[in-house]
Amino acid sequence: MSPQNLPAVLREVGRRIARAAAAAGRNAQSVTLLAVGKGQPVELLAAAADCGVTDFGENYLQEALAKVAALQNRALTWHFIGRIQANKTRPIADTFTWVHTLDRLKVAERLAAQRPFHAPPLNVCLQVNIAGEVSKGGVAPGELPALAAAVAQLSRLTLRGLMCIPPEESEPARQRTWFARLRVLRDELNAAGHRLDTLSMGMSADFESAIQEGATIIRLGTVLFGARPP
Repeated sequence: MSPQNLPAVLREVGRRIARAAAAAGRNAQSVTLLAVGKGQPVELLAAAADCGVTDFGENYLQEALAKVAALQNRALTWHFIGRIQANKTRPIADTFTWVHTLDRLKVAERLAAQRPFHAPPLNVCLQVNIAGEVSKGGVAPGELPALAAAVAQLSRLTLRGLMCIPPEESEPARQRTWFARLRVLRDELNAAGHRLDTLSMGMSADFESAIQEGATIIRLGTVLFGARPP
């Protein structure tokens, strides 16, 4: 992907977001586009920022830290969306505004203890293994209420919502089934007293289905930047 092509790409993605939101009776402004830069050069992220993108997601810590440093003169919001290693929580707590992939209390406690006190609480989403896939991280749906209750007690974290990476599906109806399950889990937690406002769900191949089921953050990489460099 050439940086020169990004404005047109972003306009088209914006139109698709608006159509999906309208179909669900929603305002497109209720959906945050999270640009996923995994494997992409920092110059491409800078070009996206020049086009008005403010939220960026990264999967790999060392790559992310280099990009944050390179773009530190810009007012960007950084989201960690990769698997979290317990021995690498400090730089995550130091650097990011959001973490989407929290699925263990031990990691939550480390993030809370290591969050700088001059910074606001770290916004977190609990990753749910919505289909029970052994290849993916996430808490099992049945274990979600206990984890949510424990994380909500950590004062240096703000529990904002839920995240999932569902199985790949080509049919929109099947895509929506998985996203609807996460929405129901969110609603059940809120009925139990939580105040979750975030559903991080939907990627390049299924974000329109996710929006129709209530996604508030969609994580887009390939549709914005093209395939990752080899």
